[in-house]
Amino acid sequence: MDASTSGTSSVQYHNIAEQPIAATIVNSTFQRQVRHCFGNATPGEFPLSANPSIVLHVLTGCNLDPQDLATLEATCSFFRQPANFAPDNELSLAELAALDMCRKRAIFKPMTQEQCHDLKLKCGGSWKLVLRFLLAGEACSRREKSHAVAGPGHSIAVSSKGVAYSFGSNSSGQLGNGTTEEEWRPHPIRSLQGIRVIQAAVGAGRTMLISDTGKVYAFGKESFGEAEYGIQGSKVVTTPQLVESLKDIFVVQAAIGNFFTAVLSREGRVYTFSWGNETKLGHQTEQADLEPRPLLGALENIPVVQIAAGYCYLLALACQPSGMSVYSVGCGLGGKLGHGTRTDEKVPRLIEQFQTLNIQPAVVAAGAWHAAVVGKDGRVCTWGWGRYGCLGHGNEDCESAPKVVEALSNVKAVYVATGDYTTFVVSDDGNVYSFGCGESSSLGHNTAAAEAQGNRHSNVLFPEVVTSLKQLNERVVQISLTNSIYWNAHTFALTESGKLYAFGAGDKGQLGVELSANQTERAIPEQIDIDLS
Repeated sequence: MDASTSGTSSVQYHNIAEQPIAATIVNSTFQRQVRHCFGNATPGEFPLSANPSIVLHVLTGCNLDPQDLATLEATCSFFRQPANFAPDNELSLAELAALDMCRKRAIFKPMTQEQCHDLKLKCGGSWKLVLRFLLAGEACSRREKSHAVAGPGHSIAVSSKGVAYSFGSNSSGQLGNGTTEEEWRPHPIRSLQGIRVIQAAVGAGRTMLISDTGKVYAFGKESFGEAEYGIQGSKVVTTPQLVESLKDIFVVQAAIGNFFTAVLSREGRVYTFSWGNETKLGHQTEQADLEPRPLLGALENIPVVQIAAGYCYLLALACQPSGMSVYSVGCGLGGKLGHGTRTDEKVPRLIEQFQTLNIQPAVVAAGAWHAAVVGKDGRVCTWGWGRYGCLGHGNEDCESAPKVVEALSNVKAVYVATGDYTTFVVSDDGNVYSFGCGESSSLGHNTAAAEAQGNRHSNVLFPEVVTSLKQLNERVVQISLTNSIYWNAHTFALTESGKLYAFGAGDKGQLGVELSANQTERAIPEQIDIDLS
């Protein structure tokens, strides 16, 4: 099927004398003036219908978007007809191209034929929809790409090769290096040598890492709820341990809230641990329950591509044949569930406001008390508690339903990150905007001029360009900031070239750079001595 894998090239090249295209057409010896995909026995004509393998090779090699493949099918019958290729002779060329591109994804490769079939049905019965599901998951969570996570007091950075580095606070063994000693220098987690990490999640005193084989490794506080009080987290684990209760689930993402942990399976199923009493997350269990429980309700049969955990709620970005949508569940205080009310939701509920706004959600972010979404068209919506201006609407009002950030109307956003009353937005040109709480210098606006004016920790009610990052002349592709109400915040900015910059609170070594004796934070982004490319 793929010409590049055969011993010899399936396409032969010949020397053709250079001449204008018009002359080529005029001097052509073809008997017909118009050439179509479907040829006959006419000498000299290249019948694509008789050589579909070449077309398939081109379609796959170009990495076309699923929507492009659907357009080809809609506009040309050649791409709709059965291509007579294995594994399914009835599949069209567009469907085969989508299947081939699915097979290139790391999480798809080990799937059995039955698992592939089930995923296809769950996504809507088309390989193009499966491809959209896989690509959406990669895009919104940087799965299988380099990324950094600014946790509460400690940090994790993952290189494009899957090497995980840890640094910062280590009182519960959350750095995974076998000790409980604090460390400001980033070091690879050596016990994971030979294991390719594709995603990391952090909580207060806890770390979870996911491998390319779907295995989950956890260390730090031995609990799935992040709560810093009560009996949870009394035991510490100082090296990565395989989470046995998840060994039969191929996990691709994890998210840690304050009272619960959630994981997302390869097939788009959401599971949660802890905080099930009173059916807060759609199941009835005790807080210390360590068994993964499937999230019931509306998402049971809808594949999810991304999850995001706030202080006491969960957001899920779902992929349906009709488009992308967002569901929320948990505590509704401040309106952070996005339904126009402040009531709790015990099972996932669709946030309908995006349909009203005509926005196709592409990335979701759950801050401690507020949330944000980037639409496919680049618009940004925020909702929840508006304290310190973290919603970017110029005030500190709460919004109980998603509201477009009008101050970013001239910006096409591609990524959003939220923390404790803080929001960052990355635009398609690599610029970064931030707004909200200015404590700990975590917004990145703390220039020398700001310090001279005495407003070093001032709050920002409207989105402002982070000039300190813009001056680096590096294209930023990811932002991560601390999402906890218990810790001073710090922020990471990852560039396209794999350079990682840090600013904000660094009193525990979580910035990955050495501070002077009397220094507790960095106001200006500083490059960490680590290459994630």
